[in-house]
Amino acid sequence: MSSRIGTLRWLLIFPVLALFAACEESVVFRDRELFETPPDEAAGFLGYSDIDSKLTTCGNCHVGQQARWVQTAHADAWEGLQASGHSQSFCEGCHTVNELGNAVTQLAGFNAAPEDRYHDVQCESCHGPGLTHVQNPDASQPLAYMDADLTATVGCTECHQGTHHPFAEEWQQSKHAEIVASAADNAACTSCHSGEGALKAWGIEVDYIEKDQLGPGNHLAITCAVCHDPHGSVNEGQLRFPVDVASEEENLCMKCHHKRGVPDPTTFRGPHSPEGPTLLGVAGWWPPNLEFPGGSIRATHGSEANPKLCASCHVNSFDVTDPDTGDHVFTATGHLFEAIPCLDANGAPVPGGACDETERTFESCATSGCHGTAEVARGLKFTAEQRIDNLASALEALVAQVPASEFSTTDARYTVGEGARFNAELARASGAAVHNPFLIEALLTASINQVSETYSLAPPAMDLRNLLSISE
Repeated sequence: MSSRIGTLRWLLIFPVLALFAACEESVVFRDRELFETPPDEAAGFLGYSDIDSKLTTCGNCHVGQQARWVQTAHADAWEGLQASGHSQSFCEGCHTVNELGNAVTQLAGFNAAPEDRYHDVQCESCHGPGLTHVQNPDASQPLAYMDADLTATVGCTECHQGTHHPFAEEWQQSKHAEIVASAADNAACTSCHSGEGALKAWGIEVDYIEKDQLGPGNHLAITCAVCHDPHGSVNEGQLRFPVDVASEEENLCMKCHHKRGVPDPTTFRGPHSPEGPTLLGVAGWWPPNLEFPGGSIRATHGSEANPKLCASCHVNSFDVTDPDTGDHVFTATGHLFEAIPCLDANGAPVPGGACDETERTFESCATSGCHGTAEVARGLKFTAEQRIDNLASALEALVAQVPASEFSTTDARYTVGEGARFNAELARASGAAVHNPFLIEALLTASINQVSETYSLAPPAMDLRNLLSISE
């Protein structure tokens, strides 16, 4: 029996062996060309691996970054320039891969070898030439800069500047470019007062050239790449987080502009950067007699008329033209982050300008969809500020009469006096009367009534109805 089984096995195996014996070994292995050798004058810049599909040489390995980058405006920089109708040779440097945006100082890439492979703003525009890296990936890591200082001549600012789009110049003059040393060195404050701290707090792990150089006394400002993701994003403007979500945790601006919007019983400090909670209608100390819909975004500043919330007013771009000739003079990018900036004689915004209300532009209030005209917005701001100033002054006068024993951070209680003081300080916060005038008015009127009742003080001789809400 066993011999028969053995014979059967051979009969089954023999045809297979015969088949392999009849095959000719003709399999050929050939190494794939990893990249096309760049011209010597290109200084090691590789550019596209496949121009038609916009596959960068870097994207052959870094597929995730490639997939996101190809959806950005940078990937269409060359075509956009050609389609603009005013393409000139001096524009091409910022629409191609070359020495701009990285540490290379000599002519390189497209500026030295004007080939199609260097069209668009590719990976190497920020990370520098990739030839050494692809030849030996473990030997070098071409990191990009996070710096945005105009004097640095690296990074985003080498192209995003000038009258065409002065993002860098405006940012440089904004509060985002300032580093408050005492806050940046404080572990409790660095998440909003330094660029590296913000990225860490947001859970964003990125490597960049300056990273290992940072520490006490030396911090990164809130630069372009802190808010914008150079590799691409699902959010408009390549923002790392959306600006159209009414959430302190998810809204890009509110991730920092929300510190101490409500009282902290463990500190004597008042509100600090409370813009987010104020706009969302959740800020302040809420007296027992407060009548206000909790978590309410009131009026147009937080309604469907203003979906971008903070950004609609604070990142407002507009063109300045000569009133006589109509010629373009200046493009404001909104990166001063001032909602109603002062204007100079040419109509350009003045950073941190101190001027009369009539010399400020309220155009963002109209173009954002919040108000019908700039003049309407100007009038409403004046009315709200006057009302809130009067109420805050009245509340402050009452708080001054509250016994000193009611103000302590060690008695494990939060008193009416402490809450009223917090609300008065909240009302004095910059922009409070604009961010949510209805909430601020309601907090002040309720606080006045509560303080008067709790401490048997005479209320002020003024109308304590919520007049701003009545006139809405």
